[in-house]
Amino acid sequence: MSVNKVILIGNVGVDPEIRYIDTRPLASFSLATTDAAYTTASGAQIPERTEWHRIVMWDRNAETAEKFIRKGTRLYIEGKLRTRTWEDRAAIKRSVTEIMVERFEILSRQ
Repeated sequence: MSVNKVILIGNVGVDPEIRYIDTRPLASFSLATTDAAYTTASGAQIPERTEWHRIVMWDRNAETAEKFIRKGTRLYIEGKLRTRTWEDRAAIKRSVTEIMVERFEILSRQ
C-alpha cells in the first residue's frame, strides 16, 4: 500500500492562470505556506520561513478558481504530489513538482 496525500492551508500568491487543454479547463497558481518564527530553548532565533507550492486544478475546480480565487485568497487544499520532467529548447532537463488538487475550500477572500 502507498499514500500520496498533501494537505495545505495558505495564501494564493498570484491570480490563477486559466488555460484550456482540448476543452478541459486548467487553473494554475502559486500558494504560500509560512512557518512562524520562534526561539529555541537555547535562545536561538529562528526566522519565519515561507514555502511556495505550485497548484494545479482541472475541470470544475478550475472553473471555480477562475470565478472566485484571487491573489491573497486563503485556501485549504487536499491533493496529490506530481513531478513532471521535460527538456527545454536548449536541451536542458527541467522538472517541476505540483500539487494536483482533488478538493479545496476557500477560507477567506481578498
